[in-house]
Formats: sequence, C-alpha cells, structure tokens
Amino acid sequence: MKWPTKHPILFLTLVCLGVFFVNLDAIFVNIMEARNFITAREMIQYGHWLLTTINGEPRYQKPPLPTWLTAFSALIFGLKSLWALRLPAAFMGLLTVLFTYKLAAKVTSQKPYALLSALIAATSFYIIFAGRNGQWDVFTHAFMMGCLYQLWQFFTHPEKKYQHAFWAALFFGASFMSKGPVSLYALMLPFLLSYGWVYRFKGMKSRWLPLLLFLVVATLVSGWWFWYTYTFDTAAVTKITQKEATNWAGYNTRPFYYYWSFFTQSGLWTLPAFVGLLYPYLKNRVVDKKGYRFTFWWTILSVVLLSLIPEKKSRYLLPVLIPLAMNTAYYVDYLFRSFKTLKNPWEKLPVYLHFGLLALVGLAFPLGGYLYLQDRLDGHWLWYVLLSISLFVIGAYLLRSLLRKDLPKAFYGSIVFILAVLCFGLPISSALTINPEYKSTALLNDWQAETQLSVYELGSFTPEMVWAYGKPIPVLSENGQVEYPKEDRFGLLVSEEHQQRLQRQFKEYHIQKITRYDMNPKASGERSHRPRLWRDFYLLERNK
Repeated sequence: MKWPTKHPILFLTLVCLGVFFVNLDAIFVNIMEARNFITAREMIQYGHWLLTTINGEPRYQKPPLPTWLTAFSALIFGLKSLWALRLPAAFMGLLTVLFTYKLAAKVTSQKPYALLSALIAATSFYIIFAGRNGQWDVFTHAFMMGCLYQLWQFFTHPEKKYQHAFWAALFFGASFMSKGPVSLYALMLPFLLSYGWVYRFKGMKSRWLPLLLFLVVATLVSGWWFWYTYTFDTAAVTKITQKEATNWAGYNTRPFYYYWSFFTQSGLWTLPAFVGLLYPYLKNRVVDKKGYRFTFWWTILSVVLLSLIPEKKSRYLLPVLIPLAMNTAYYVDYLFRSFKTLKNPWEKLPVYLHFGLLALVGLAFPLGGYLYLQDRLDGHWLWYVLLSISLFVIGAYLLRSLLRKDLPKAFYGSIVFILAVLCFGLPISSALTINPEYKSTALLNDWQAETQLSVYELGSFTPEMVWAYGKPIPVLSENGQVEYPKEDRFGLLVSEEHQQRLQRQFKEYHIQKITRYDMNPKASGERSHRPRLWRDFYLLERNK
C-alpha cells in the first residue's frame, strides 16, 4: 500500500475521522465529562469565563483552555449537541496522532515507520477513548506533543532556534492551561531524560538565549490564569489547592506496581506492544537502534514516574501510550521486512496469535453477536447487519493475509477492523445499556414549570444529574450544617445515603415523595447500577 506513505497526513486525517469523529454522541455522558460540560455551560449562561464554576461553586482544579474550546463549540452548534461538546476532544485526538507522526519522522527520517507509529497511536484503546470523550487529558498531551516536536527540532537543528523555542513555549503553555503540570511530568520530563541519555544535549552554548525565551514565554502563557484566580478569589483557590494536594497523596492510592500491565491499555496492540518492549530481543533487529532506545526509555521512564505518584488511575496511562506506539512501530516495521523469512517458530507465534485472534473474532461475530444480543436488537438490526458483514469480511481478509505472510495487509486490515467497530458497532451500544426505570433529571424541569417551585439537593450533587437538569441545583448541606430554604414549599433531591437525614432534619415539614430519578444506564440489581446516579424527589411543605 504505497498511497498512505505518499500522502501520510491526508491518510492519517481520514483514519482519524473514523476513529474520533464518527458516532461521537453514541455513549452516555460520564462523570468527568459532566463536570467539564457543566463548567462550559456556566461560562455561556453566566459569563464565568475566568472564575470558572461547577453547579455555581468555584472550580479551579482544572485550567480553563479545554472548557473554553468546548464552550465555543457549544456556542456554534448548540449546548444540547453532545457531538458538539465532544468535538474539541476529537480534534485533540487528531492533533495527537499527527504530532506523533511528525515527531516519529524526525526521530528516524523514515516515513513508513512514522506512519506505523501514528496508526498504532490512533488505534490504541485509551487514545481512542480520550479522543472521543469530553475529558481534558487528551488536550494537555496533544499540546505537549506539539511542544516536544518543536523541542526536537530546537535540539537537533542549528537554524530557526528562536522560532522553534517560541512555538514550543506556546504549545507548552497550552498544555499547562489544559491540565496543569500533568503532561510536563508524565510526557515531557521522561522525553527530556530519554533524549539526554540517548542523544545528549549537544551545542547548548548557542541555545541558551532561545531557551531563555522558551522559559519566559512558557511561564507567562502557563501562569497568568492561576495568578488571576488567586488574586481575585484567594480563599476558594487556597481551599481547593489544599483539597487537591490531599487527594494526590491519599485518594485512590495504588501500589507502585499498579501500572506494570500498562501495555494492555493499547488494546488491539497489547501483544505487539509487549514484544516491542523486549529490548534484548529487538535491539539488533530494528532499523534505527538509537531511535528504538530513545522510545523504549521514554516509555519506561514515563511509567516509572507515574508509578511514583500515590494516586493512580488507568486513564493516567494515556501519555505512556504515545511513546509506546512509537516503540511498538519498530517491532511492526521489523515484521514487515522479515516475517516471510523468519525461521524461528517462537518469533512467528506472537504474530499468529495477534492477527489470528482478531480474524477469529471477525469471523465469529455474526453468530456470536446474534446469540448475545438477539433479545435487544430491536431498532439496531441495520447496524448489526453492517457490523457483521464488515467484521466477517475483514476477518477473512486478515486470515488470508496471515496465511500468505503478507504482514502489511494484515496490519492495515486491523486498522479497518477498528474503524468498522467504531462506525457500525457504537450505535449498537445502547442495546447493552437498558434500564426500564431510567428517568432523567431533565424531566424535573417539567415539574418545576408546572409548580413554579424551587428545587434543591440535600447532600452533595452528582455531575451527570446536574448536567441533565440544565442549570445549577443549590446544595443545602455543607460541612454537616443544613441551610434551610426561605420558601415554605420546595422540591428536594435526596440520595440513598441522606434518606435518614431527611427525616431527622426536616421534622417541621410535611414530606411527600413524588418520584425517583434514576440515570443509571443499567437496571437496578445489575452490578454497575450505582446509588450515586439516582435520587428520590420529595415535595416539602413547612408545617403551620
């Protein structure tokens, strides 16, 4: 397939359109998205562009650049368009892939290898997930990849040093304005350590002034919003900072080895990614030994640095997947060149396992998918048929390519496999999330319009429910104290944990249960049915 290597940017853009932009509104809004979308909505509705809020309360935990971009998209396409709200993240997914290609091309000066790196990145599980969700991780790492691409040229090219330093600083600032120092620590620092170890920082005497320019511009772009919020809302910033510092040390803590299975987060590429990390095996088989050492240590150091932080979540591994994709590409490139002549059966085994299992899934899906989904396919038959046909054909193509030892065709068949799942499979996802008692808090607006009464939340709010409701819901309880509404009659949302508190602290009120709002995708009794996603709704009237 020569066309992709002749037009790599166009080809990658087309692939990313299928990966990140199609069916953006197919999945329910999750908790992180709801927080971000609420902040964007309150920017538009209440003008909170700088002193950002969530449910009317200060929210300075995250810098506002991604929220601004999301708000601008909502202003253009509408606040009710989930596709529009996720669109900026999709563009960041595309930007991540393109900068991965550009950087990989600089590392090896070989377009085929760079294309493999970008395609593996584009189809790695957590990169797909991040680029299709309104979460801010993909923003900070996409901008940082732009910074690293400029820094690579700054370190390796004698010309345009000031230009590269300036652009690197702008990208760095945009990354910091997306999620603070997260990408600086998890992506940039291991990059610099690996670069210094493998390539050395040569000719730095002529680069001190441009480097100073980088530091000054990066600091100004990164820090102005933090200065603004601290200056004009010092108390809230101090309180939030203390809480965030406590969370990093004591919330969601995991052992040091929690990330050791990091290569599995690449999803489809789990097995090739693992083999690509077998440094003694691969180091003498790659086209660029120095470049392979660089991506290997960049990956490992990123994992080690993340492991040092007590708070750990799987999605924090997103920055690792970028150098991991570049590292895995060395192994795939080796297979492209050598698979037909390999004699050792142990070298062939991972390849047959990887592509053979994928082919088997494609061939088995029409029957297996029907047996699993047969009772839930009403309204989804067209998508199921399209997915079944495409996966069966791709599975047969993969098997044929594998038997002929044509690894390039098998690789590109894998890319098409992912595209088919995203284009035809995602619309079927609603068949997997059935809750007969589902009732959105959006319907609460109808009750409020009819009664003209205010609505409150007794305890802490759930972002998904506030997002569905469409405007802030005042919370009555803070630090154990209840602030009673001035109205004699009002509506009150009460979670499971506050049911007894309702009876205890509202003894002077007549309490009447109206309904339950349940926004769980799965039905009650299912393992994933969470109490935080439902509220009992009461009408309270003060006794006379």
